[in-house]
Amino acid sequence: MRRRHAPRQELITRVNVTPIIDVSLVLVIILLVTAPMLSVADLPVNLPAAHTREAEDQRNVSITLSEGGYLAVDDQVVERSQLRSVLTARLRQPGNENVLVVVRADAGAPYAAVRELLADARAAGAKRLAIATRQKAEVR
Repeated sequence: MRRRHAPRQELITRVNVTPIIDVSLVLVIILLVTAPMLSVADLPVNLPAAHTREAEDQRNVSITLSEGGYLAVDDQVVERSQLRSVLTARLRQPGNENVLVVVRADAGAPYAAVRELLADARAAGAKRLAIATRQKAEVR
């Protein structure tokens, strides 16, 4: 009887990296899919609705600031020192206690001036404030 020798297999001396690469790519894909979900806090929030049309349709008091620093309350040009007293008088008129105060500032006006207008309006008794903006025209 002859003995048959089974062919000897060669020893594996190299590490096969293909399974490691496959697992790494799957983990990267899972990370890319779940990362946007983790960036938003899971807190119950009641987001405000935009009411731009509502602000245009109802009666309001308008404060206008030009690029040169000139002020007007509705159609009356006022000095900076008179703004708070004029606005207080306007807000104390009958029917104006809950009126919307809209700040219309030129795009070239400094932000600090707009912030001061908002603070003066709040100090004069304004309960509702808005900043007027121009909507971008849609390109068709």
